[in-house]
Amino acid sequence: MLCFYLEHGRDSIYTTCRYAGMPPQAHVTGKTGDSPVNAPTTLIDWTTPVPRSPSCDHDKNSAADPTPADRTSDIPKLDPTVANDPGTFTATNPATAAAEDAAVRAHQQDHSGRNNRVIWLLILATFVVFLNETIMSVAIPRLVTDLHIDLSAAQWLTAAFMLTMAVIIPVTGFLLQRLPTRPVFILAMSLFSVGTLLAALAPGFEVLLTARIVQASGTAIMMPLMMMTIMTLVAPAHRGQMMGRVSIVISVAPAIGPTLGGLILTQLSWRFMFWLVFPIAIIMLLAGMKWVANVSETRSTPLDPLSVVLSALGFGGLVYGLSLIGESVGDSSGDRTPMIVSLTIGVISILIFVLRQIRLQRHDRALLDLRTFRSRNFSLSVGLMVLMMVALFGTVILLPIYIQNVLGLSALDSGLLTLPGGLAMGLLSPIVGRLFDQFGPRRLLLPGSIVVSAALWYFATLTENTSPWLILVAHLILSLGLALILTPLFTSALGSVEPRLYSHGSAIVGALDQLAGAAGTALFIAVVTARSAEIVKTGSTVLAAEAGGIRAAFTVGAIISLAAIIGSFLVRKPAEPDADSAPVRTGGNVRTGCCR
Repeated sequence: MLCFYLEHGRDSIYTTCRYAGMPPQAHVTGKTGDSPVNAPTTLIDWTTPVPRSPSCDHDKNSAADPTPADRTSDIPKLDPTVANDPGTFTATNPATAAAEDAAVRAHQQDHSGRNNRVIWLLILATFVVFLNETIMSVAIPRLVTDLHIDLSAAQWLTAAFMLTMAVIIPVTGFLLQRLPTRPVFILAMSLFSVGTLLAALAPGFEVLLTARIVQASGTAIMMPLMMMTIMTLVAPAHRGQMMGRVSIVISVAPAIGPTLGGLILTQLSWRFMFWLVFPIAIIMLLAGMKWVANVSETRSTPLDPLSVVLSALGFGGLVYGLSLIGESVGDSSGDRTPMIVSLTIGVISILIFVLRQIRLQRHDRALLDLRTFRSRNFSLSVGLMVLMMVALFGTVILLPIYIQNVLGLSALDSGLLTLPGGLAMGLLSPIVGRLFDQFGPRRLLLPGSIVVSAALWYFATLTENTSPWLILVAHLILSLGLALILTPLFTSALGSVEPRLYSHGSAIVGALDQLAGAAGTALFIAVVTARSAEIVKTGSTVLAAEAGGIRAAFTVGAIISLAAIIGSFLVRKPAEPDADSAPVRTGGNVRTGCCR
């Protein structure tokens, strides 16, 4: 039973209690037996200070709220006849008890409609920014021609986007603590909208590159913001279902992005990829300005500039260094110094960054609080997520290369072959979320990881004569397996974190996903390049050599997936917090305490 203490003066305390499991409006006083819920309670400790909680909507200035003077004579007192009965609490004045209930019900509001609106706006906005991120993947050849640049320069349009994401995401943990929900949303969508407009109007490569960096700055904020908001507003029993809806964003946007980009490029200029997204982004921004409410609690935490610098050097250096691995392997005579320097700076900076965060978090001043890893379930879930992201990003990169270079199909054909898998993953994700809420992660992760591994082992047998229809079926199976994995892992990871660390947990998941994506891309491309070069030396055709390199890369991915099968046995469903300690939104000068 939750007990709320409303302070209205030095000597007057007005108290009401709510039993666990009851709706927010159902407050009761009196004996336990009078409650519709058989919840055991203990006596209230009137002498022990209780921490302030941001959890229930009371407005002490409301007209329905009795004045402090009115309450002085109505303070509930413990009945001495039941003082030794731990199951009873009573107010000596029934009229006072009724007045308490009426006053509290008058102050409380049902925010479920507002919360749902905020969550869906965040999901739709995140879908838009993810769609933009993947729609560019098929435009590189056209940009090389239209902007009169070489392929290495054009790749910077993707590399700069990833670098910016890697630098910004770790900072979002701090940002989400300092700023309320609405300003953060407006900041993210404003950056994204400005970057999109700038890209559509870009006269040359330099402006387009700048626009992509601005876009990435907004994109980097959206995913952690959405995750933290869901964890804050959605009850643990329903988080799986909501995370399933989020997985639609993660799966459908990358699936339709290349196809949509291919359709645009067959008829229109590459600029229309940005003109298509821009009005949608503006609509999302205006809708957010009107309807997104501040649903998160903020606290004043000083920014540590050194942590920001170390984070940028560490995450940025690792992502950039990993992106150079493929080039270095393919060019044996090339200069590998930039790759080595970048990776070295990244690793050293990350080590110093971690040590500094451990020191700062003792005083709640960390840029990225690493106490999230104290949860074994969080660490295991994030580890499995990284493994899956390595395999997923590697597959996303290699399949289009195989379909276009080895099978000789167009970019549009490539997008159409992978589209059904992405759509199926999106359709299945909400169902997986509901199954997670009912059965937990293990019954989903084990079959999902087996299916993903089986699909990767099949991809390891591809040849230059494989039927495109078999590719479609195998990718569809892979996507169904990923649907069984991603939603349980996201929900298990963030659900295992203390509520006050939700913003940091979301930022950590986003940052490690970026690193996993860069590592998966680098690993798969490096294996393809190295193995293809070896096969060419044996006298095979370039086509057969490239097919052999792709087989080798998928073999590596399939071996990695075996570790995920083992890890799926270890992830557990997060324990639901006690109802007494669950957050309940508040306003006014309110402190909460608990009694069972």
